[in-house]
Amino acid sequence: MKSVLGLLLAATIISGAAAADGPVTYVQAGRLLADPASGRVETEKTIVVQGGRITEIRDGYVGEGKVVDLRDAFVMPGFIDSHVHITGESNPNERNDALAKSATDSAFDGVVFAGRTLRAGFTTVIDLGGEPQAIYGLRNAIAVGKVEGPRIIAAGGVAAHGGHGDIHGYRQEILDLYRSPTLCSGADDCARAVRQAIQSGADVIKTASTGGVMSNTAAGLGQQMSDAELTSIVDTAHRLGRKVAAHAHGTDGVNAALRAGVDSIEHGTYLDAESTKLFKAKGGYLVPTLLAGDTVKKRAETAEWMPAPVRAKARQVGPLMVDALRRAHKAGVKIAFGTDSGVSAHGDNAQEFALMVEAGMTPLETIRAATVWAAEHAGLGSEIGTLAPGKAADIVAVKGDPLSNVRVLETTAFVMKGGAIAKAPGQAVD
Repeated sequence: MKSVLGLLLAATIISGAAAADGPVTYVQAGRLLADPASGRVETEKTIVVQGGRITEIRDGYVGEGKVVDLRDAFVMPGFIDSHVHITGESNPNERNDALAKSATDSAFDGVVFAGRTLRAGFTTVIDLGGEPQAIYGLRNAIAVGKVEGPRIIAAGGVAAHGGHGDIHGYRQEILDLYRSPTLCSGADDCARAVRQAIQSGADVIKTASTGGVMSNTAAGLGQQMSDAELTSIVDTAHRLGRKVAAHAHGTDGVNAALRAGVDSIEHGTYLDAESTKLFKAKGGYLVPTLLAGDTVKKRAETAEWMPAPVRAKARQVGPLMVDALRRAHKAGVKIAFGTDSGVSAHGDNAQEFALMVEAGMTPLETIRAATVWAAEHAGLGSEIGTLAPGKAADIVAVKGDPLSNVRVLETTAFVMKGGAIAKAPGQAVD
């Protein structure tokens, strides 16, 4: 399926200046991982950037005029986080924020969080749930250069009444006032909700086949949407050129979503042997979000502001997520890097790499998951994920060797997105 999103984002990357026009920037790389798929590291290279794209990669250190000296750095493609919530961040006041903050407030919060995410080396993100006006407005502002931040692929949420994705813990009048119009019950109603989400601006569809940790309800983590509802969501989204990401923890909900044909499972905590067979048969990706699990596990022991149902589920799920990735990776499931940032702090996204290594992946495999594999998952493999002539000039550099110590990825030395420098060498930013 050729994604409408891919066509739109390709046009956005191209717009503004043709590759043959405008000033040239020469990025001199001491060590270069141009293509994480091969894993080959080259030395003493110069990436030539013009019009937002890479025009060529030359041997040696060359260039005049605008030169970026990364001779002492390790240079890679910009990272992709396949699961963020960039217009918000978990905090002690979040229950009140949900009622008090407007879409405009959330969009301005997103401006701050988007900047932190970009400077952390993440040049593209998939946002899987935020106030629609806020996230679509932020996405559009970044795309035309009004705001600095990562390229955003923005989801529209379609979820079950009373399930994860609905709101919980308030008086009925509040629920009725704030409920999303893309909640649904029954297959026909779920098809309506998908169409409405896409009409409102969704690039992808996010659904929730199971209960969730952060829902303030003691409704468990098992399947909450029917098989018929899930099939209707997937079929409708695919007919309209949109992929579907499914939040899923419980085994029954993971497998039901995979049978329905979702493009990714987010979390996958209780996946089993049948799940791994379905992943491979259907071609779906696992987006493991280990940082979210690690964050809520620790927070459940200290954050008194967490509602009791959330705290109980966090203690249950958090310790299990690393093992879920270990089993999926061992079985050969396709992995796309994703953090669920917003549960954790924006800008800390790269802490996911070390957790993925703990789950049995090599440092190179974790970088692949955040570049070439995530780019293919997003439908943008022809645009991003590797450093090659014709592709977007999304470049990140770190000091040290991430192939031997993946934690060096947690501190960037340089970030460029679409040819624009977001973090210069030596620049101290949050």
